[in-house]
Amino acid sequence: MRGEFDLFGVYLPPLLPAAVLAWGLSVLAIRLLNRAGAYRVIWHRPLFNLALYVALLAGVVFGLAAIVPT
Repeated sequence: MRGEFDLFGVYLPPLLPAAVLAWGLSVLAIRLLNRAGAYRVIWHRPLFNLALYVALLAGVVFGLAAIVPT
């Protein structure tokens, strides 16, 4: 990925857009899992949500690294 992102003179780390995108995807996935009733069989919901976010963040980072040229 690139270096820092310049947002009106404020330099942001490249992980920030990936983290925001992963957060949005995790909110969507949590809503879908809740609607499907998957949380009835999940023992520790906050731990599962954290693991889901970390997995989505890793996927977004690796996906963006493959798409965005260095």
